[in-house]
Amino acid sequence: MAVDPQQRTRRRLTTEERREQLLSVGSRLFAQKPYDDVWIERVAEIAGVSRGLLYHYFPTKRDFFAAVVQRESERMLRLTAAVHGVPVREQITTGLDAFLGYVETHAHGFRAFHRAEAAGDPLVREVYGEGLAAQERQILAALAADPGAGELTQDLPTLRLAVRGWLAFMVAVCLEWLEEPDLTREQVRDLCAKALLGAITR
Repeated sequence: MAVDPQQRTRRRLTTEERREQLLSVGSRLFAQKPYDDVWIERVAEIAGVSRGLLYHYFPTKRDFFAAVVQRESERMLRLTAAVHGVPVREQITTGLDAFLGYVETHAHGFRAFHRAEAAGDPLVREVYGEGLAAQERQILAALAADPGAGELTQDLPTLRLAVRGWLAFMVAVCLEWLEEPDLTREQVRDLCAKALLGAITR
């Protein structure tokens, strides 16, 4: 009996690959619809797996959404990691370029991450809050490691509040940009860079 070439070349996904596939589907669906409107059955259908297998990886829907949010948070942190020894001001343009590239390429994941803010589930909101706090710490650590930023780090409470406000500003700008991309990436980058510099300098 002849063997279907597709069956011959198809291979079983590893545990990590299957998990990544499910999270990718989840990112897309949660970005398109509110949490309550996303059905686990639909996720399993798109991924081509049984509902039971999905629950094997993620015991509940909220665990699944929390994992989607965690995945996008870690991805954003990797892309925006500071380079030690390079002044922060010199890294702003490069870092924002990388971040906006992520926003464009992974728009579904970015939207899904920030939909978590509106989720009523305490676990999901906690994961989202931890992700934002990690971004805040990463920026503050980069400033603290910059020899030329001594003045900026002297008043830590004010600086922390400024960074937190800037992150909220940048998220709002990026979400609006995805919906109505009237500006180029360079224009959005320059807008966010000026806002950050304005927030952290005196």
